[in-house]
Amino acid sequence: MLDINKLVAQEHTEPSMRGHLGELDPWTEELAIEMARKDGLELTDDHLGIIRYLRDCYADHGGTINARMLVHSLEEEFAGLGGHKFLYNLFPLGPIAQASRYAGLPLPPGTRDPSFGTTH
Repeated sequence: MLDINKLVAQEHTEPSMRGHLGELDPWTEELAIEMARKDGLELTDDHLGIIRYLRDCYADHGGTINARMLVHSLEEEFAGLGGHKFLYNLFPLGPIAQASRYAGLPLPPGTRDPSFGTTH
């Protein structure tokens, strides 16, 4: 169950305190691989392709794309590989929430629930 007090407290912390890096520069693919490994997930080239796509979107738009638009963009970009189903098979905790974390990105604007895009 969502604890609203924790959610409100989390909104007022620095992005790095929420498990996300605050800047694009300190990130490396090796860091993403290590973060995922600690979570019990082995990143493949497909995972890294999604992570790179999210980082490119963030770099191009400065983090102004909202979560709904970003999910639609991801599904469209990876439609040939299975779209929605493909994304959730790779990132079962949500292609936005989980992949953004490994990409070192803050959650997109408009994402009030930190588990946005999850199957739970």
